Amino acid sequence: MSVNRLSVGPVWAPARRCDRDADTGAGVAQAHAHAHAPQLRPGVAAFIETYRWHGHRFARLDPLAPQEAPDGDGSAWSVGSGDGPTLAQFGLSDDTALSEDQRPVLGATKAKDLHQRLRHWYCGTVALDVTAVRDEQRRAWLYQQFETEDATGAFADRVAADRRQTGPSAERAAAAESPKLEGDAHSSESAEPSLVAERAEHLLRRLAQVEGWERFLSRRYPHGKRFSLEGHEALIPLLEAVLARAASQGISRCVMGMPHRGRVNVLANLLGHPVDEIMDFFEPQPAHPERQKDLVYHLGGRYDVSTPHGAMAVTLASNPSHLQSVYPVVVGMARGSNLQHGAGRSLAAAQALSAGRLPAQRCLPVMMHGDAAFAGQGVVMETLALGLKTGYEVGGVIHIIINNQVGFTEPNRMDPEQSRFCTDVTRTVDAPVLRVSASDPEAVLRVAAMAVDYRARFGTDVVIDLVGFRRLGHSEHDEPMLTAPRLYAQMPEQPGVATRYAHRLVARGVLTDAAAHAALQALEVFDPAVLRAPGHPMPGAKASTAVQEAPQAQRARRGDEGMQTQGAPADIGSAPRSLAGIPWPASLPAPQAAAPVGTMPDADALRWVLANLADVPTAFEPHPLLARLAARWQRLAVGELTPQGRPEAIDWCTAESIAHALTLSAGVPLRISGLDVQRGTFMHRHAVWHNQSASGPAQWMPLSHFTAKASLEVHNSILSEEAVLGFEYGHSVAAPSAMTVWEAQFGDFVNGAQVFLDQYLSCGEEKWGSVSGLTVLLPHGYEGVGPEHSNAFLTRILLLCGADNLRVAMPSTAAQWALLLLQQALDPVKKPLVVMTPKAVLLGEPRSHTTLEALAGARFQPVIDDEAAVRAQVQRVLVCSGKVYYDLLSARASLPVSEAREVALVRVERLYPFPSDELADVLKGYPAATSLVWVQEETRNQGAWPVVRDELQALVSGSERLRLSEVSRPVTAAGATASAVVHGEQQRALVGRALGGICS
Repeated sequence: MSVNRLSVGPVWAPARRCDRDADTGAGVAQAHAHAHAPQLRPGVAAFIETYRWHGHRFARLDPLAPQEAPDGDGSAWSVGSGDGPTLAQFGLSDDTALSEDQRPVLGATKAKDLHQRLRHWYCGTVALDVTAVRDEQRRAWLYQQFETEDATGAFADRVAADRRQTGPSAERAAAAESPKLEGDAHSSESAEPSLVAERAEHLLRRLAQVEGWERFLSRRYPHGKRFSLEGHEALIPLLEAVLARAASQGISRCVMGMPHRGRVNVLANLLGHPVDEIMDFFEPQPAHPERQKDLVYHLGGRYDVSTPHGAMAVTLASNPSHLQSVYPVVVGMARGSNLQHGAGRSLAAAQALSAGRLPAQRCLPVMMHGDAAFAGQGVVMETLALGLKTGYEVGGVIHIIINNQVGFTEPNRMDPEQSRFCTDVTRTVDAPVLRVSASDPEAVLRVAAMAVDYRARFGTDVVIDLVGFRRLGHSEHDEPMLTAPRLYAQMPEQPGVATRYAHRLVARGVLTDAAAHAALQALEVFDPAVLRAPGHPMPGAKASTAVQEAPQAQRARRGDEGMQTQGAPADIGSAPRSLAGIPWPASLPAPQAAAPVGTMPDADALRWVLANLADVPTAFEPHPLLARLAARWQRLAVGELTPQGRPEAIDWCTAESIAHALTLSAGVPLRISGLDVQRGTFMHRHAVWHNQSASGPAQWMPLSHFTAKASLEVHNSILSEEAVLGFEYGHSVAAPSAMTVWEAQFGDFVNGAQVFLDQYLSCGEEKWGSVSGLTVLLPHGYEGVGPEHSNAFLTRILLLCGADNLRVAMPSTAAQWALLLLQQALDPVKKPLVVMTPKAVLLGEPRSHTTLEALAGARFQPVIDDEAAVRAQVQRVLVCSGKVYYDLLSARASLPVSEAREVALVRVERLYPFPSDELADVLKGYPAATSLVWVQEETRNQGAWPVVRDELQALVSGSERLRLSEVSRPVTAAGATASAVVHGEQQRALVGRALGGICS
C-alpha cells in the first residue's frame, strides 16, 4: 500500500510561512520579480514552497528502484498518488485558479498544471535540496534554474515529440530550446535536430567507451583489482561537462581528488593517461615493475585536457587508502596553485594576499567522495569548516558524491522519509545539494553546468549527489551476495547506463537502431587504441606528465616556477624613517660575494632588515610589550647599547623575523598557518600586531615592509590539526616556490594528523613524485606540564625517516633557528622539514640568544662543538639535542674545575639526515675521551635514542677507547609527569647521572 510520507503538520513549516504571505505571493516573489506580481489564491504559495523545499524527497533518483511515470519522462504524475504533497492538503483542487486575476503562476493557470510542473521540476531524475541554504538570493537563483521550460534538459524527449508534429517549424523551435551537451545547459543558441542527435550519439559513445573500458579490463585481467566504476559510468561525462563549463568562464586549472573507485577509468577516459602504463599495473609480469611505487588506484598526475573552450590543466591528486584524507590536500593545492600561477606575484596581488583578501580564483577544486566515507570521516567536517576561514578560501569546492548507497558491506541507503542523506554534513557550510540519477546522463550534464555556475556566482561549495549503484562488490574480488543478497540479485538483470540510454534514444526517435547498436559496440569489442589516439572524445586529452614522475625530473620541471636563490632584491618599497638620524637605503644591501644557500648576509644587511621591522606606522599604537620589542629592534639597527650598557641580544622572535624578512626579500612567498600563529602560543612570534588605539589601522605586520616581491600570509587556523596540516601539505606541493609553514599549538597534538605524517609527508615523493617543502613546527620539551604538553613524538617521526625523505631538526639557539628557516626557504631541493621547537627556552633562556655580529655571515650547523672544552682533558663527551643542553651546562658549571674539564657538551642540531661525518670530526678533537654518552630528557622509549643509537654505535664501532651509553628518563607509557616537583627531581637526577658517568 502506498503511504503518504508527508502530512499536513510540522514538516510543512516553510509552507505555512509562505501561506501567511499568500495574499502578496511573497513565497514565489522571486519567480515573479516584477512590480505587478499575480495575487495568489490562499495555499498556492505554500504549495510551491513545499515542492521547492521537500520535492527532493520524492525524486526518482535510485536506478535500482525506478519510479517511472507512465510516459517515462516524469511529466505525468498521477495527482494524489501518495508520493508527495497533494493539492487537497493545501485546500486546492485540479481546477483551482492560481491567481485572483487569472494570470499564470510559473507558467500555469490551474492548480493541476502547476502540480505537474512542480513534480516535473523537483521530483524527476534531478532534485534540489536547499534545506541548508540560508541565503534567500542563493535559493532564488537555484529555483530559477529549475523552474524553466527547459529545466529537465531532456532535449531528446522534446525533439522526439516535435518530430511527431507536422511541418518543420515546430521541430526547429524545439531544437532552439535544446541545451548544449558540453555543459552549456542554459545557452539560447539554436540547435538543429541533426545537431542534437549528433550530441546524443556522442554522449552515448562516451558512456559505451567508459563501460567498455571496465569490461575490457575485466576480461583481460580477471584477477585484477580496479574498483570498477560500473553503475556510475556517467561520472566521466559529468567531469567533462564540469571542465568545459569552467573553461568557458576563464578557468584554466583544476585540482581533482577522488577515492579509489573509478580512478582507473578517470585516468584513462578523462585524463588520457597512457593506457599501456595503466595496463602494466595489471600484468602478472609488468614491463616496468620499478614504476609501481603505489597501487594504480592511488595514483594521479598532471594533464592537459582539451575542452571546447580551450585547454584545462588538470591535476589529479595522488592519495592513500585513507579515505577523505586527500580532501584538505586538494583544497590546499588549489590555494597554492593560485599563488604559484600569478596571485601574489605582483605587488598589488601580494599586498592583497597578505591582507587576507581572496586571490583571483583561477583554479577549480573538484572533490569526489564515496557516500559512506563522506558521511563518516571527521576530516570532511574539519575541511568544510576550514574553507570558511580567512586564508583558506578557494572560491568554493565542487563536491561530487559517487553515491553507491553502500560502504564496504554496510548499507548506506538514503532515507528521504527522515530527510537523512550522506550529504547532511555539508549543512554546516550552507551548501546546496543537486541530486541526480546516474542513469540519466542528460540530467547529469545539466547538473554539472548548474554546479559550476553556482560556484562562479556565489564563490561557495556546491554538492552533486550522483546516485547510482555498485555493480560488483567493494572490489572485483569481493562477494557481495554474502551480505546483500537481495540487492545483488538484481545486478545480472540491471542494464548499464549506456544500454539504458540507447533504448531511450531509439524509443524517442533520436537515433535509429543501427546507430545505437554501432555506438554500443565498445561494450563488447573494446580497442584500447581508441584511448591512445590523439584527440579522443572531449574532444581530446593528453597526459602532460607521467603518473609517477621522478623527483629529480619534477625539480627540473619546477625550476622555472619562481624559486629564487638568495641575492639582492630590487626596490623593496619605501625605506624606513631615519632611526637615530641614520638614513637607510631603500633596498637590502647587496652581499659582498656569492654565498652558499642559507648564509646570513653581513651586519649592514641585518641592520637594514631590523630598521624596517622597527618602522611602525605613526597612526598605530602597539601594545607596550610590542613597543619595547620595536625599541629593541631599533637599538639593534643602529648599534645602540641596552640601558645596562650591553649589546642588544637577538632573541628567538627577532631571529625568526629576520629569517622571514630575508625569505620575502629573496622573492619567496611566505605562508604561516596554525593555531594562534599570528601571536604564537608562547607569545614568541608577534607577526601580527593589534592597534591599542581606536583610530588608525586595526592591525600591523612588521614583515609587510618586505612584500614587494613575494606575498606574506600569516593565518590563525580553525581548531584542527588534521585538516590544516593536510591543507598546508597540499599548498606546499602546488606552490613549491613558497615557504609554507604549519605550527602545532603543542607538538603532542600532531598525532591528530598522523595520517599526513605517515602517508603523505614522509613518503609522498617516493610513492607519487609529490615534492613538498612543508615546514612543520612542533613545540617539544619536558617541563612538568604533563603528558599532553611535552612530547612531539620525536621517535615516531624519526622512525619515518629513510632514503633522504625528511629533514628533522632541534635547534638550541635563536641563531640556529633563524639559519635553519632561511636554509629551508632558499634551498632549491625541497624536502619536508620537521622541527622540534622549544617552549620555555623561547623566553626564559638568555644563553640561547645571539648577537648581530655573531649572526652575520653564519650558516646552520648540524653539530655544535663545545668551544669551552679543554680538549686534551675531556674524558666524557655528552651528546644531546634541545634544551637539556642548558641544564647540563648549568650543572657542569657547578662542578669543581677539574671535574668540569673532563666533560664536553656537544649538540646535534639536525637529527635527520644524521650528521655522522660532522660528529665524527668533532669526536676526533677529543683524543683522551673514553665515553660517548647520549643524553636526552625524554624517556628511554621515546626521544631520539631508539633511532640515533645505530648511528652512534657506528661511530664508536671502530674505536678501541670510546664506549657508547645513554642517559634518559626511565621507560614509561605516558611519557611525562604533570608534577613540577617530580619533573624537577627527575631532571636533576638525569643531569647528575650524565655528568657523573652513571648510565641507565
